Amino acid sequence: MSHHKYKLTLLNRLRELGVRLDEIEDALEAPHSKDWEEAAVEREDEEVLERLGQSGQAEIARIKSALARLASGEYGYCAKCGDEISEQRLEVIPDTPNCVKCAAG
Repeated sequence: MSHHKYKLTLLNRLRELGVRLDEIEDALEAPHSKDWEEAAVEREDEEVLERLGQSGQAEIARIKSALARLASGEYGYCAKCGDEISEQRLEVIPDTPNCVKCAAG
């Protein structure tokens, strides 16, 4: 089974996330407002941006792990049970390390 298309999908997503994370970091480093109400809203926005940043970093880690599995020939096989991961699952979640059975359990 050829996994070339998944590698391209993963690399493209990694590139997209890199841009998004850079934008989030830029927004977090922007100067803050002096007005108390505006400052409170900015702090709430920062918390949301930080969570998005953490989420993006977690996705980057999953993608890098999937790329490592591609390089080692382990991609497409469940990290828990060793069964082959279905093409349908890889289409939807190309960075998944687990088959649907192990992911649900």
